[in-house]
Amino acid sequence: MHGAVFLIEFGGILLALGLLGRVAGRMRFSPIPLYLLAGLAFGTGGLLPLGASEEFVAIGAEIGVILLLLMLGLEYTASDLVTNLKTQYPAGIVDFCFNALPGAAMALLLGWGPVAAVVLAGVTWISSSGVIAKVLGDLGRVGNRETPVILSILVLEDLAMAVYLPIVTALLAGVGLAAGSLTLAIALSVAGLVLFIAVRFGRLISRFVSSDDPEKLLLVVLGLTLLVAGIAQQLQVSAAVGAFLVGIALSGEVAEGTHALLSPLRDLFAAVFFVFFGLHTDPASIPPVLLPALALAVVTAGTKIATGYWAARRAGISVRGRWRAGGALVARGEFSIVIAGLAVTAGIEPELGPLATAYVLILVVIGPLTARYTEPVGMALSARFRKPAPAPDAARAAATAPAAKAGEPAVAIPAQGQAPAEAEADGELAPPR
Repeated sequence: MHGAVFLIEFGGILLALGLLGRVAGRMRFSPIPLYLLAGLAFGTGGLLPLGASEEFVAIGAEIGVILLLLMLGLEYTASDLVTNLKTQYPAGIVDFCFNALPGAAMALLLGWGPVAAVVLAGVTWISSSGVIAKVLGDLGRVGNRETPVILSILVLEDLAMAVYLPIVTALLAGVGLAAGSLTLAIALSVAGLVLFIAVRFGRLISRFVSSDDPEKLLLVVLGLTLLVAGIAQQLQVSAAVGAFLVGIALSGEVAEGTHALLSPLRDLFAAVFFVFFGLHTDPASIPPVLLPALALAVVTAGTKIATGYWAARRAGISVRGRWRAGGALVARGEFSIVIAGLAVTAGIEPELGPLATAYVLILVVIGPLTARYTEPVGMALSARFRKPAPAPDAARAAATAPAAKAGEPAVAIPAQGQAPAEAEADGELAPPR
């Protein structure tokens, strides 16, 4: 009887997620907010609380986090990460200062303490790579000049996760300064070792894992990932970091084949993870934190736009491309929920989970809108507040201007109100200032 109830509950969850995914696909936006709402409906205080399948959902959610980070690691090679770290680190520093500090300040203003401040800083800092990649594809901007800038910021955020997650794990575990420092040292040493091995011996590792049989490739990669994630968690590092490093170590055809094989599994267990997070959030706890979540969403949407604008300007992108880069970075999603989920599991602050849920729900819906409309709104505001150049009197200018010497080129006078930036082609590199 217990097994029958489990099958009915879990089958109902998967069916509901599939239908919600279809709805999101037809409306052309991320399904993450619908998955979170489904978790709220099935959880404590919801419309239909679960019983028999909750433990299995918890295991599936943990696998979902591991697969999310594994697939993220497969997107990058070790050389890509090293190159981005060398060339784009100023943008990463600006991104951290602009977007992590508001979250930390909000937690301290709410009286939640320093540990919750570190957690909420991560929630507001990390953009959603999955949502942003989908939005860029839907808008046809993958080949734009500003897209490498956007991807560089996302890569730096993902690389920073390898350092940030062990710190959060140690803080949530309540270990002392010495033990926490040891945990961080182990995490950094392992990450550095994996990057070194991936750069020097990446082809050999990929050749060892590679297989023409999809079944064997799937079993080897999935088994290796779960094994490394378990060892990492046993060392108090983070299972997610272990999975991320496995993804970095694999490259070439193995990475492509693994990505194709594991994408459906990743989508399945990631959806289960969002449901699981919603299960542990009482819907009645969201209204009291809705106003702080909305204020935080407005502030950090603005800071993300400023981050993208600054990074694109530093790369020499035109004004239109700068606005597009900023608007594309607004969405938060899977990693914000992963970070908040660690805090919810540790039980450090009851209101942190509801606040993170409301915050992500707001920005995962607003993110695609800012990606689409930040550019026209920004250009309209720039044109409105730009001071037009005074129009010279043509006759007086002709009378007072000295005659051009023979052989000298004539100087063209720009039309009234025309600014040099307006001559830049859409998405092209801006001329040097």
